[in-house]
Amino acid sequence: MTKKLIVGNWKMNGGLADNASLLAALLAGLHDSPADVAVCASAPYLAQLQALLRGSALDWGAQDCSAHEAGAYTGEVSAAMLRDFACRYVIVGHSERRQYHGESDDLVAQKAQRALAQGITPIVCVGETLADREAGRTEFVVKRQLSAVIHAVGHCASEIVVAYEPVWAIGTGRTASPEQAQAVHAVLRAQLRAASAHSSRNRILYGGSMNADNAAELLAQPDIDGGLIGGASLKAADFLHITACCPRVAAGI
Repeated sequence: MTKKLIVGNWKMNGGLADNASLLAALLAGLHDSPADVAVCASAPYLAQLQALLRGSALDWGAQDCSAHEAGAYTGEVSAAMLRDFACRYVIVGHSERRQYHGESDDLVAQKAQRALAQGITPIVCVGETLADREAGRTEFVVKRQLSAVIHAVGHCASEIVVAYEPVWAIGTGRTASPEQAQAVHAVLRAQLRAASAHSSRNRILYGGSMNADNAAELLAQPDIDGGLIGGASLKAADFLHITACCPRVAAGI
């Protein structure tokens, strides 16, 4: 049994003073955590995370990276740049990037490929809209999105983290039921198993408005390996509560 992974996605929030206070509270409460824990911040704050979290129990990462290695791409941040700040993770294909920036499955796959090439673990987000779910297209959509990444990264497919985030549950206060979430996670698990003999390394996170109230029930599902946490990651008490809901893994297991 592998430890659950809880990742905070701060989105476009934070500031130097607020970040320092939040990180101090998290570090104080994460001693002997039953989960692996990370926070993903906007690019301007990665240096702060590196300075404050180096050697701690809290990993850090970015919220996006470029599909390009380098060059004339004003405003873009490459995976190599993220490596300079010792990022462990980078989120790619978040529903907000797909929706507001028109990111395609192929573009997301290229970003995952760039991250892996720099030794950074991509957290690949997949998920359906409300219209997709109501039309019975949930499985088709998430498998299509994940398939593009698996095809692009080839034998490295076992090195990615997948986050299932039903778009209709992002920032809406709605959450997939534990049974709904588990059903999609099981589909993604089967797809990863078919793609790699080492799929046991993959962790599949739930990213649809997991919070302090629903975390325990969601994390108890057999194929939910953690959470990608939005709003609740900005509140130390809530985020720590979510990490505490994870089962403790005995040494050697």
